[in-house]
Amino acid sequence: MPRCRVNVTAWSNGQLTTSGAGYGVRISKNDRAKYFDVSWTEIVLDLGDEVVVVPVSASFWKRCSELRSAAVGRWLLGHRLAPWPKGRPPLLTLRHIADNRFELGHKPQVG
Repeated sequence: MPRCRVNVTAWSNGQLTTSGAGYGVRISKNDRAKYFDVSWTEIVLDLGDEVVVVPVSASFWKRCSELRSAAVGRWLLGHRLAPWPKGRPPLLTLRHIADNRFELGHKPQVG
């Protein structure tokens, strides 16, 4: 798989929590098919000061292409990216490092 930088958005289940639970990142179905291997059972996310292992659910490959993790939620909260206005999730990036390992970053918000 070629190294890449994938544009993703923050995801929330709609429950506002301070623990980070209920947050994650949403990957487009096209990017999921192009940059993620169906044999992966987990994704390793480098959050800068923490590296976390996020299990890949069976639904990830069907209809729910989110990587859900309280650690990602804490990262979003810590960077003041969550909560966000309805329908305007922050734009994020996943930079492929190697195999199933990615680095999460955020894009500067315009406007």
